[in-house]
Amino acid sequence: MEESEKLRRIVEARMKLKSRFEEKMRLTPSVADSKPMGSGKPNRHGMPVLPAGQIITRKWPVLDLGIEPEIPLDEWRLIIDGAVEHPVELTWEDFMALPQTEDTSDFHCVTTWSKLDMNWKGVRLLDLAALVQPEEQATHILCYGYDDYTTNVSLEEALKPDVLLVHTVEGAPLPREHGGPVRMITRQLYAWKGSKWIRRIEFLKENKLGFWEERGYSNTAYPWRNDRYS
Repeated sequence: MEESEKLRRIVEARMKLKSRFEEKMRLTPSVADSKPMGSGKPNRHGMPVLPAGQIITRKWPVLDLGIEPEIPLDEWRLIIDGAVEHPVELTWEDFMALPQTEDTSDFHCVTTWSKLDMNWKGVRLLDLAALVQPEEQATHILCYGYDDYTTNVSLEEALKPDVLLVHTVEGAPLPREHGGPVRMITRQLYAWKGSKWIRRIEFLKENKLGFWEERGYSNTAYPWRNDRYS
């Protein structure tokens, strides 16, 4: 398939997905909560800029499972499968040929620090979903890292336009210690919902808990509800 035709199909599928999940996305707590917990001026989606229990940091602390895998770009692969019409395995070249998105967003860690106004570049999860076309019964994704980390996200959160698989931060390649070459970011949820060193995204027909969710962390992870633990 020619690249122009592939991009056209992605755009069409993206619009169908947005229409399908638009109402659910509009009603999510990180957008629609009438009594959010936090302080400061409204952020980009109308919530207080600093969620409850958070402090602002200028640094970017490193948190992981004690493993920092090194993945050469020519060996990196992203598998997208599960409850989808067209499962794929993307190489680095495939990934970089997809529509690229630049965004500025805040990063909220469950360990109580927040780093504001971070500049990212990557591929929207929405565009990856458009590429594989989730089945009608799909409700969640489970993300897998090269370090064997897993985390779950509902589709109404995952398909928001600010959920990215990023390869660049502040104009430079994403550092290995922060999940490079590619990690997911979920700016409207706590950051553990964004897998570092991401290698697979599985679409699910029912929810399945990930690494921290199995260990007592929240299934939903809404910062403006102080939603840290189950």
